[in-house]
Amino acid sequence: MPYNSEIHHRHSIRLPKYDYSNSGAYFITICAQNRECLFGKIVAGNMILNEAGKMIQSVWNEMPQFYYGIEIDAFQIMPNHIHGIIIIKNKFKLFVGAGPRACPNINSGPRACPNINSGPRTCPIGQPQNITGQPQGVAPTGTAMSLCDVVHRFKTLTTKKYIDGVKNNYWPPFYNKLWQRNYYEHIIRNEKSLNYIQEYILNNPYNWEQDKLFFS
Repeated sequence: MPYNSEIHHRHSIRLPKYDYSNSGAYFITICAQNRECLFGKIVAGNMILNEAGKMIQSVWNEMPQFYYGIEIDAFQIMPNHIHGIIIIKNKFKLFVGAGPRACPNINSGPRACPNINSGPRTCPIGQPQNITGQPQGVAPTGTAMSLCDVVHRFKTLTTKKYIDGVKNNYWPPFYNKLWQRNYYEHIIRNEKSLNYIQEYILNNPYNWEQDKLFFS
């Protein structure tokens, strides 16, 4: 699948007045700072993960275990960016008739949600907890986790683990930040869009030669 302006939208503006803790499916793209190829390489249309890439895959896979109401769908690590689908199932804000793949029916194009430093977080780096900061196994209550919260924690934890890899395993160092400050997101509005984006994510390594013009 070639470059698509609907998927590779570059504006860094969050959708005005939209509540990103609403139940739904969200397609995200996060790029490494300066588009550094730190996570592996493409060989014959396949992504070969290095140790850093395997760490990122592990953090992604474990998110539903630590973050209440969060599910994951298709995911692909590329040499200098990631694509994935995050599903938020907020029991306090479920849409009528919403199921596991229900999406908000918002007539909007893709937007980017800035990762803004908004003050201290309740989740210490490297110690994932549920949305209330309670130990695992304690039923969470209170404020729902938003898409920005999930991405912030993913970026923070992977950065911490990458720094450990640089110190202990001689991984290639990064300059200043592992990830770009912003990320790109798109609200998935229906099953057709979901299927299209899933296909795009899974085919991304095969299309690396075309996509790297955008991601380099």
